[in-house]
Amino acid sequence: MSTGFTNFPVSRRLPFGRKWLVRSTVLGALFTLCLSGLALGNDETDDEEDEAPTKPTLPNLYLDMRIIYSTLPAGSLSIGFAAPPLLSRLTNLSSLRTQTLPSSQSLSTDLPLTVDVNDRLSVYGGVSGATSQAGTDPWTTFSIYAFTVGFQADIYQQNGGTFPTITVQANATRSTSEAPLATTAYNTILEASYALDADETRGLLAGAQYTRVLVDTPLARVSPDIMGYVGGYYQWDNNWKFTGRVGVQSFGGAQILNLTPFPAFTQPILRLDLDRMDDDDNRLFGITAQIAWAPKPSYQLTLRTPLYAIKN
Repeated sequence: MSTGFTNFPVSRRLPFGRKWLVRSTVLGALFTLCLSGLALGNDETDDEEDEAPTKPTLPNLYLDMRIIYSTLPAGSLSIGFAAPPLLSRLTNLSSLRTQTLPSSQSLSTDLPLTVDVNDRLSVYGGVSGATSQAGTDPWTTFSIYAFTVGFQADIYQQNGGTFPTITVQANATRSTSEAPLATTAYNTILEASYALDADETRGLLAGAQYTRVLVDTPLARVSPDIMGYVGGYYQWDNNWKFTGRVGVQSFGGAQILNLTPFPAFTQPILRLDLDRMDDDDNRLFGITAQIAWAPKPSYQLTLRTPLYAIKN
């Protein structure tokens, strides 16, 4: 613009005062346009900030309902990845009329009320109920047999780094039975999860579990159960997620009243999970199949349906 304003022919050149006035007017107009552009830019930025959605302040709150069908061969106990089915088995032992433990099957329900405090910590507490059938006896009446409190926490998150996410889960389960075989079980799981991509849709798992069952009477004793496992997971674009774990379970055996002692064993265990997730990685539905050799195969099928009161 400076070149344009200084290349007029000599015969049309303006006097100095008028030329200064024209230049001042043009510069003033340019300055005004610049200020207007900055103001509009700031207004657009402010509008974008105002339109940005606010983060939810309430944590997820849901009833993590699980329905579990399990079978046990004769003369065996199995803990597996969850202690409640074992506690249901122990609760019914005092009503048996035989000196040996027959094969059995049970249908149980876990109803823990769960709060996702943040993306690293969840706490839960609830009750478990079951009905079971042993040998040729009829099914028992469904009843509440235990309550559980616990937490799950990520003590370290990978977030694209080198080291895997470390998760600890611990709970305590107390049977509600007033029979001599009332029990308290302490279960702790430490798991490492290494994501193989930035979206964490596939990865590797490794973990260990320690379970200790205490019986209220000195006439019965249940030795600790220790498990080590490895596995992996894969999540498709449609938010279905498959997880597999395979490991070895070492149970120290049990001596209960005058029944035949339950022998110690070290046997493999397999667990397969198929979950439906939403876009925020909240579980919508899940199904779990477990086979634990104790030492004969013990089967367990779990349907998991969280009932959300608050979901973010």
